[in-house]
Amino acid sequence: QVQLAESGGGSVQPEDSLRLSCAPSGGTSTWFQMAWFRQVAGKEREFIATINWRGDRKYYSDSVKGRFTISRDHATKTTVYLQMASLKPEDTGVYYCAAAYSIIGDAFRDGRRYDYWGQGTQVTVSS
Repeated sequence: QVQLAESGGGSVQPEDSLRLSCAPSGGTSTWFQMAWFRQVAGKEREFIATINWRGDRKYYSDSVKGRFTISRDHATKTTVYLQMASLKPEDTGVYYCAAAYSIIGDAFRDGRRYDYWGQGTQVTVSS
C-alpha cells in the first residue's frame, strides 16, 4: 500500500519562505504524477501544483504561480518538494500531497483523479 508522508509545515510571517516535502513509500512511486493541494476550513480543496514523473512538466494555480516551485528528487524521482516563497496570509491552510498513476490532459487539477493522499501539513502565514 502506498503511503505519502508530508513534512515541513509551520507558522511563518508574510514574505517568509517554507519548503514542504512529500515522501512516498510502497509501490512503484517513481512513476507517479504528484501534486500539492491546499484546504482551508470550510472551503473546498484547492489545486496548487503538479509535476509529472520525469519532472519536466509542471503546472501551477494562478494564485501561486511565480512564488511556489514544485520539484522532484533528481536521483530517485520519488520525494517531491514544494518551495514556497513570498508567502501571504491567504496561503494559510492544510497542504496535502497527492499521487496518481496516470492523469490525462488538464485533469491534474481535479483531486478526484488522484489515487493516494497524505495526512496533510499545516501552513500558517500571519504577522
